[in-house]
Amino acid sequence: MIVNGLSVDVEDWFQVGAFENTISRADWDGLELRVGDNVARILDLFDEAGVKATFFTLGWVAERNRAAMQSIVNRGHELASHGYDHTRVFTLTRNQFSADIAKARAILEDASGKAVTGYRAPSFSIDARNPWAHEVLAEHGYAYSSSVAPVVHDHYGWREAPRFAFDPVPGSDLVEIPVTTALLGKRRLAAGGGGFFRVLPYSFTRWAIRQVNSDHRPAVFYFHPWEVDPDQPRVSNASVRSRLRHYTNLSRMAGKLSDLLGDFAWGRMDELAAKERSRSVKWAA
Repeated sequence: MIVNGLSVDVEDWFQVGAFENTISRADWDGLELRVGDNVARILDLFDEAGVKATFFTLGWVAERNRAAMQSIVNRGHELASHGYDHTRVFTLTRNQFSADIAKARAILEDASGKAVTGYRAPSFSIDARNPWAHEVLAEHGYAYSSSVAPVVHDHYGWREAPRFAFDPVPGSDLVEIPVTTALLGKRRLAAGGGGFFRVLPYSFTRWAIRQVNSDHRPAVFYFHPWEVDPDQPRVSNASVRSRLRHYTNLSRMAGKLSDLLGDFAWGRMDELAAKERSRSVKWAA
């Protein structure tokens, strides 16, 4: 059975892209922190299923939840970087991005006592606008990135990028592991988790992962701690579209995850990247 990559993008309910124009960054410290309890629920869920995963975590979150970071690594999971405060990479300069990933990595390593070798850009925000971001990750010595969504989407996407592992920086050991897409004819469909997993029937995700595995490739799946938290605060002044994206089927998420964890084999992203590196393709924008 092919071992797929299981990942959690660790950010709190108010740090998501859907609310970035509604909730001010300056107000974050005054809002209820729920991510620590939600990470604990996810760790228990993973223990019950007997799986390991990678937790791509914001430095901002790690600063305020050191115990959660230690629980993640003590229970055999990988702690990786999601940047410091969920700023989309294409809004940063090269120097700003370099500072952001250095700051986040230092916080994560201090909180966990473990080396951080993996990175995922907030909202998959490495794309055709900023291919230099991979060069910066390579300069910082990252082993892998999982920051590209090779689809067209209103919030993110790099349609031209390969669907599977590729080498984005010539002469570097850095490997990019894109989030999963499925094919319907010639059309690529986002199928790696997040809101698509909550909103669409579970049968769609099962079909997509089976399709990828039938090509002898691992799928990459992700979700967020707030997605298993149906009791989180409601942001009433957000747009209808943002509220639908964020709140739909929260109460069903834990059950769907249990089905997913039982139907497929899952592992950490660093282990998947090590296996995929030997057959990654050379592709640089």
